[in-house]
Amino acid sequence: MNIVVLDGYTLNPGDLDWSGLQALGELTVYERTSESEIVERAAQADMVLTNKTPLSAQTLEKLPKLRYVGVLATGYNIVDIQAAKTQGIIVTNVPAYSTHSVAQLVFALLLEFCHRVQRHSDSVLQGDWAGSADFFYSVSPLIELSGQTMGLIGLGQIGKQTALIAGAMGMKVIATGSGRSVPQPVEGIEWVSLEELLQRADVVSLHCPLTPATNELINAERIGMMKPSAILINTARGGLLNEADVAQALNEGRLAGAGLDVLTVEPPKPDNPLLHAQNVIITPHIAWATKEARARLMAVASSNARSFVAGRSVNVIG
Repeated sequence: MNIVVLDGYTLNPGDLDWSGLQALGELTVYERTSESEIVERAAQADMVLTNKTPLSAQTLEKLPKLRYVGVLATGYNIVDIQAAKTQGIIVTNVPAYSTHSVAQLVFALLLEFCHRVQRHSDSVLQGDWAGSADFFYSVSPLIELSGQTMGLIGLGQIGKQTALIAGAMGMKVIATGSGRSVPQPVEGIEWVSLEELLQRADVVSLHCPLTPATNELINAERIGMMKPSAILINTARGGLLNEADVAQALNEGRLAGAGLDVLTVEPPKPDNPLLHAQNVIITPHIAWATKEARARLMAVASSNARSFVAGRSVNVIG
């Protein structure tokens, strides 16, 4: 079995190992692969694993030996699923490996707006506290979350974990569905329409997939429904936002803050308006990437591949 990993660096920058895949055959791991290099590198591969390296219909047609694609992520839009199916290629993904890590980052971003911990620490280390006439001072407003309303757009596993944390912090939780399924009652969560959620929420956190229906879901019109004091959190997909509209709302004070772990283009181009907006916190798509989550991803990806070799594929897409 010839196995090729096209872009292994983000999953395993050196703190994990590939032994689960090595046990299945001859393994070649590339840290990164450009689109122009895919066919040459995967020409002899029976199995290809990819995180963000795209496998289009045109590319798949040039890989006649390929029988399996393992996506090293939950989202699988980088693979032309219909083309793979036509060629008899099994495609699998890794669901639910990062639920706790992503929900944790939601609150890391949110709590930074509440307390500006780094800003206060920098002030202390610069001598401001030592020179203060009082035992206390603050360099930004301080916000308590208890009693505020968390609005969740999408209530899959990550959304539910976020709701659990919000409830533990004393927040009221309201939610609206992503459109993929009929909302089911969840204890402690009030189902509302998207419009009502935007109007009521003090914090809006996105947990829905990027589809034609959700592309630029948060735009100027919908920001206009939100409280000017609201904070927007996006750890899902960058394309859920009209980035220019969000940046303009932040700069004009029509949105209090935005905590973002994802952007439409990653890495971002220097002219992305969010990079220069006021009251924005942007992290480089790190929500999924704790060592614990990556270890789970590696374990499930290896298990998916073993199941394929054994003739009983699991986590199959399409």
